Amino acid sequence: MQKETNLTQSLKKLEEIVEWFESQGEVDVEKGLEKVKEGAALIKASKARLQKVENEFEEVKKELEEEMGE
Repeated sequence: MQKETNLTQSLKKLEEIVEWFESQGEVDVEKGLEKVKEGAALIKASKARLQKVENEFEEVKKELEEEMGE
């Protein structure tokens, strides 16, 4: 089973990547590529998690509306 993405941790890691790039006088191309790949994977996982969270909110909202309508 794959662990779900923790949005707070992902954002923190993305901030760390941005800070790393900003702190480099001269970026090592290989290391920079690793950071870009890591950032892209974090963004992709975060986007999928946000979609799931949005769906969960919609389900709860629908349930509440059904309860209130009865």
